[in-house]
Amino acid sequence: MTAFRDFNFKLLVIEKLMYADETLTPAFSIEDCLMEKGIDDPQGYAYENELDHTVLAEARAHFEALEISAELLATVEELTLDGGHAVYQECSPVWDGEDDLYNVRSLDDLDLLPNLRLISGVEGSGMGAPFDLEVLAARGIATD
Repeated sequence: MTAFRDFNFKLLVIEKLMYADETLTPAFSIEDCLMEKGIDDPQGYAYENELDHTVLAEARAHFEALEISAELLATVEELTLDGGHAVYQECSPVWDGEDDLYNVRSLDDLDLLPNLRLISGVEGSGMGAPFDLEVLAARGIATD
């Protein structure tokens, strides 16, 4: 099993593979997950339980346990930093993007993506503070 050190970095990879490329299946749905527990309104649930600035426990558990094969990780050539990712809405149905909840904190997981060549949104998203351009360039990873 491939172990990620940074949960938020893993979410970027999941966004690419599960929601953009649709190669990591089945796609996780917080709505379906909560419906199994008798909760039919994820947004109302988040607000009522003051979970609007947090990752719902159900989503965290699912994504932390999710195994991604080395073969699938090798298909990742590009990642995009964007507060509007589907994976973030699945984790936090009412997240407004106005805090650092999903900021990547470490680049330690870059080794898991041997074919990564581009990280988009580093400069414009506000989520790219830990992305050291010199470190990325030394690995042959461009930014825009």
